[in-house]
Amino acid sequence: MIVFAQLSDTHLDQSEHRAERAARVMDQLNGMPLDAVLVTGDIVDHGLPAEYEQARKVLASGHPVLTCPGNHDVREPFREVLLDEPPDDGPINSAHEIAGARFLMCDSTVPGKDHGLLDDETIGWLDSRLAEAPGKPAFVCFHHPPVRLQIPYVDEIRQYREERLAEIIERHPQVVAVLCGHAHTAAATTFAGRPLLVAPGVVSTLVLPGQQGGIADYDAPPGVAFHFLDGEGRLTTHFRIA
Repeated sequence: MIVFAQLSDTHLDQSEHRAERAARVMDQLNGMPLDAVLVTGDIVDHGLPAEYEQARKVLASGHPVLTCPGNHDVREPFREVLLDEPPDDGPINSAHEIAGARFLMCDSTVPGKDHGLLDDETIGWLDSRLAEAPGKPAFVCFHHPPVRLQIPYVDEIRQYREERLAEIIERHPQVVAVLCGHAHTAAATTFAGRPLLVAPGVVSTLVLPGQQGGIADYDAPPGVAFHFLDGEGRLTTHFRIA
């Protein structure tokens, strides 16, 4: 059994309020027997080095913490502060093998824009990494959903040119699921014949069409997803609030 948590959209901005919300989630996760913690983007709000310093402290864990950027993140300070890498403006892609599964953390950001896109470098990287280990279960992870979630505000800034991603996933049957964030609401659908699971937001919860209120509810408690992959290859996901 592989058990891992996924959180998204912490939007840390050096304020105590947002840090407390993210710390509430991490305190819960740090007390649980998990194989990994995934953070699927929009880790900080303005891409400032000081915000990443705060994120580094708040997201500290005894579990492996795997990250990818969102549209509010900035690649150079993300690399330098969070990853201890030289600053660079290229896509931030990383592959990890944990507990017999592979986690492919992809950069779906378009610098300076809110919508998402896996560029040619990332598409090629993902295809190559999946080809390396065809017999191991894999999770493809990024920030922007590659499908419409029936929420106009989110759908306008989703991931585009998704047909290239679909072709890759269809070629690699070991892909268990696609995991993303960005929508600030727990959601489940399918993509390329696999589960597509959207983590709830930590900083806020999106208000659905037809509900009263603005775009997001900042008083709703932060959420987290728990993913369980059993020995038969069955994935089960539970969404919880912290």
